[in-house]
Amino acid sequence: MTDASGHVVSVGFDELLESWRYAREGVIAELENIPAASWTFRPSPPQRSVAELAQHIVDSGLLMSGELPRPDGDFTRQSHDAFMAEYGIADPPDDRSALLALLVTTHRDGDAALRAAGAARLSAPITQFNGVAASRAAWMMHGIAHEEYHRGQIALYARLLGLVPKLTQVIQGNR
Repeated sequence: MTDASGHVVSVGFDELLESWRYAREGVIAELENIPAASWTFRPSPPQRSVAELAQHIVDSGLLMSGELPRPDGDFTRQSHDAFMAEYGIADPPDDRSALLALLVTTHRDGDAALRAAGAARLSAPITQFNGVAASRAAWMMHGIAHEEYHRGQIALYARLLGLVPKLTQVIQGNR
């Protein structure tokens, strides 16, 4: 199906946004499972701490929900550092409560921006960081996978801290 401008309209627009909501809620649940005192934990010095992972997920979601809705969106229009300066949180909080709140509010605002752009915009092409064109919806799937990837890291951090990851608790019936 196409819209008036000839763009293919995705019949999975709502499902795509639902997937991001599910991924973000999973990230938040895993982070809530880690006590505040452990948010400075990192497996070894070059790896991100729990708090730094949370901030990275916030910033990546802001990049995705900022660039994809733009009519002139293009991931090669500037450097990654410039994108982070444009979309990221300039002075990120380092405490658990503030980072968890940011994960909620930035997702809410990002979802609203993507919905306002609409399904037709998300089916339009965008140039990826590697210079290859893809649909914005396909790139959003990459963004969702990226959050799930870090959700797995957070679950591993929980295990290293002697905790049972939240998803495992849910599967085992311990909600």
